[in-house]
Amino acid sequence: MGKKTGNSTKTVGLAPNIDSGFYGQDIVSVRQFSRDNLAYIFGVADEMKAVVKRVGSTDLLKGHVLACVFYEPSTRTSSSFIAAMSRLGGSVVPINEVRYSSVTKGESLPDTVRTLESYADVIVLRHPEVGASKVAAEYARKPIINAGDGVGEHPTQALLDLYTVQADLGAIDGLHVAMVGDLRFGRTVHSLARLLCLYDVQMTFVSPEILRMPLDVVNEVKDQGRPVRETYDVHDIISDVDVLYVTRVQRERFADQSQYESVKDHYVITPELMEQAKERMIVMHPLPRVGEISYAIDDDPRAAYFRQMENGMYIRMALLAAVLGKA
Repeated sequence: MGKKTGNSTKTVGLAPNIDSGFYGQDIVSVRQFSRDNLAYIFGVADEMKAVVKRVGSTDLLKGHVLACVFYEPSTRTSSSFIAAMSRLGGSVVPINEVRYSSVTKGESLPDTVRTLESYADVIVLRHPEVGASKVAAEYARKPIINAGDGVGEHPTQALLDLYTVQADLGAIDGLHVAMVGDLRFGRTVHSLARLLCLYDVQMTFVSPEILRMPLDVVNEVKDQGRPVRETYDVHDIISDVDVLYVTRVQRERFADQSQYESVKDHYVITPELMEQAKERMIVMHPLPRVGEISYAIDDDPRAAYFRQMENGMYIRMALLAAVLGKA
């Protein structure tokens, strides 16, 4: 069974691999991507970056409308998508406080997306429930882009993370990537770990016991034949890593606040720690940070997190153009 989107067909059910082009496709999981279409979207992002640096914007998506629907608070992701669509010449319907909308009257997610696609050509969705974007995609005739679903996935974040690694270090194969902090609730690291399985990389997961990477993600990495280890001490790996990906401990995910207090300051990346790191490596963070990276690190050329944020706009420009058939 398929649903028509312009001249393309959307498949109902699990999102298909993006093998035949991005036009009309939902972007709900990193599992949809191959190395070839990652290389393609990174190439389009390079073109978008050049356009922004040269002239600031383009009319590529003039006449197209994006509905930006966020059931959870967001600064970076929502503003990044809004900036991306604006720089492409399109328009945005921003819905950042869904709790004040018809949802409070009992409207279902399928009805919400079917209503919004009456006005928009593509819908970006953040939702607190794992799998919400897949549900939305089953009902919507227009492309759905997952901007984060609970503790599940955040595919566009993983794409911009990987794009940053390639841009800063020149390649992805052969790297040692360490993910540090809240690996249990951190949807960004869940998506990044899965996407890294497409490359010849070594992964290390660094966290307190109660914040360990979910077993299904660890097993998925191992099943893909990628070397992986777990440790509780960042000092064990700091001298060997090429990418140090740091995440905040998410207070909002804890039912027991005493547990949060016990781990919130477990890791702090300091200049003293960075003295042990390679001269050519990068420190990444999806932001916001709440103390896990010292501000004294910001001027270190290895601090990549603000470059990471800028790259997010180029990746999202590339995705919007691609799913709307303009890349």
